[in-house]
Amino acid sequence: MKLIVVWLLNALALLAVAYLMPSIHVSGFAGALIAAAVIGLVNMLIRPILVLLTLPVTLLTLGLFILVINGLLFFFVGSILQGFQVASIWSGILGALLYSLISWVLSTLVLGGKD
Repeated sequence: MKLIVVWLLNALALLAVAYLMPSIHVSGFAGALIAAAVIGLVNMLIRPILVLLTLPVTLLTLGLFILVINGLLFFFVGSILQGFQVASIWSGILGALLYSLISWVLSTLVLGGKD
């Protein structure tokens, strides 16, 4: 049940990011649900591999390169899905940052910070 609530909250966060940034477009709530699921899968499967491969650069930048990785993956998901579009890599970096912040706030408000 908690997984479904988090998925819905992530979709709402994605809609909020699309509302705040004109360079990111989501076709509707169904598109946001699909995009949130794909972003979750990409973050679960591909992101750890990229973090491991770019570990030296991440250490040199004191962890700031993780923002670039998140933005690239956000842009990648926007390029493979039809109902979710990200205009540029810079939009992807800012969108991924906003998406994680809004998702964290929504999760804290709704779930109360419980694990």
